[in-house]
Amino acid sequence: MVKGGWVVINLPYLFKNFIAVEIMTSPITLSSTSVTIKDCESVILVPAIAVTEPGYIKALTIKGTAHAKHEFHAMAQMAYFQFQDEELESIETDTLLTVTSETEHVEMSDGMVLYRTLAGEFCVIFHAGEKKKTLLEAAYRYCTRWVRLDI
Repeated sequence: MVKGGWVVINLPYLFKNFIAVEIMTSPITLSSTSVTIKDCESVILVPAIAVTEPGYIKALTIKGTAHAKHEFHAMAQMAYFQFQDEELESIETDTLLTVTSETEHVEMSDGMVLYRTLAGEFCVIFHAGEKKKTLLEAAYRYCTRWVRLDI
């Protein structure tokens, strides 16, 4: 179902809310007082509440919708496995993280953001004091279910 620039995918009872994939044409920007990334292609927002309520996970991309869920699944899987192998590149911030796109402005005070830049670089930004493994597991589990449901 498309609603004014948003592709809204309703999921079964496993997910209490829905996942929304916003499709845009210009890059997504992540910023805080310690870091600014201006050229993001795909972003997964995972607030701390997503550990118990996975419906709060939000995904944004400038790619088309046909393969977007597979992109997000790959990002979540790669982050989780790299973390297990102690190879995950991550940034830690203790300030508010702002995610800005053409139509969206989200401020995150907790949780994490997974992102891939236009150049293909992949990284994760964690808020200080968050349980990294738990957040990565929540994102990976959620994106895996999304792909398996083949919605």
